[in-house]
Amino acid sequence: MMLARAIHFDDSDRNVFHSPARTGEWCIAGGFEFSNWSEADLTGKARQAFANGWLGVETFGRVTFVAVTQIEPAEFEALKTALASHFVEMYGAPSIDAATQVAEDELRHMVELCDDQEPNTLLTVARELTDAGVKESFRIIESRDTGLDQFAIHGSLDTDPNQA
Repeated sequence: MMLARAIHFDDSDRNVFHSPARTGEWCIAGGFEFSNWSEADLTGKARQAFANGWLGVETFGRVTFVAVTQIEPAEFEALKTALASHFVEMYGAPSIDAATQVAEDELRHMVELCDDQEPNTLLTVARELTDAGVKESFRIIESRDTGLDQFAIHGSLDTDPNQA
């Protein structure tokens, strides 16, 4: 199963979001946060979070780019629990049990976006307010186009560095 982690190419997210996501944390679209927003809410850093911020499921901060990677079932379950708790604490869900299915739905939506992508594929999100509510669209930047190897360190932990 694939999901996406926050990735930073520079420090810009620290400047444009009230609370930036941590590099490497698991992310979802997180558009639910804006479900009752109006144009009046879209100012400054809040506007930036609305316009193109993914939601980190560990810090609940925002990030501009996410990279697709594999997630283990135990990690998925831990994220589901954390997100359900967030729904209870921040949005007043009546119980963890009631929030768990919604949390799983949010995570599954992200899995659907990621599952057909190659590892290291970058994703961006764009949102707009419409008469029907928040409209989200997603852009896929394939890994061969991203040049991630200029940021990644390649190697193996199985090789003795003295044996080359």
